[in-house]
Amino acid sequence: MLFPKTHANSRTIRSVISALFVCFWAFGTVSGQEYKSQEISEGSGIPVLIMHLPEWETAKDRAILTNELAKTVAVVGAQPILTKIELLPGGEAAAADYPAGKLLLIEHPSPQAASAADQAVLATGGEFIYRRIGNYSAFVFDVNDAAAANALLDQIKYEKTVQWLGEDPFLLQKIERYIAMTGADVAVSTVLFIGVVVGLALILGIIAGIVYFRFRENQRAGQAAFSDAGGLTRINLDELSEPLRLDPN
Repeated sequence: MLFPKTHANSRTIRSVISALFVCFWAFGTVSGQEYKSQEISEGSGIPVLIMHLPEWETAKDRAILTNELAKTVAVVGAQPILTKIELLPGGEAAAADYPAGKLLLIEHPSPQAASAADQAVLATGGEFIYRRIGNYSAFVFDVNDAAAANALLDQIKYEKTVQWLGEDPFLLQKIERYIAMTGADVAVSTVLFIGVVVGLALILGIIAGIVYFRFRENQRAGQAAFSDAGGLTRINLDELSEPLRLDPN
């Protein structure tokens, strides 16, 4: 059956409108969804970055996870340093409020990105406590107690293994650090070894000297008289030798 041309055009227009409506609806649904981490724990289903927060069991309920630093303002506030850091695709951030301050943990997708962020933070500075931990940039804002804030950062561990596809750009620094640490250990061990050997030598020498002195004293005590003439006749000026007995015959 053949339809009129106007009817075919009407169906085409309706199909296009329906397709556009479905696209806009899908886009609106996806954009409105909460951000889902790219790395989820297989055991608990919790994002790995959230599990790396201090006391994450209780912090996970109040923490936020996002791939846009601008969305962390709701927790940490409008911090100027956030405008100096670039969060590349593949990176994400978690923020939570603690008694010691407001913690922001940023995971960069590569060591190069983490190094660039580290240089930017160190060059800018600010009123916060900062530490680079692996590929993490960890901040504590609105610090109430510096010691407590540092203790909070001490609980963060970067447990991922970084593998370079090419040559390690930090290989020279690692070798220098290894040589320095090994040289220091060798120097300390050498000094301790020499000290122990010298100490043992002194102790053994003192013991041997005392034993020999006692032995010679006992030998002297058993002698009737002492003479350094080797048995020859000598002038007895010190009266240590026995007087000569003249044979009357």
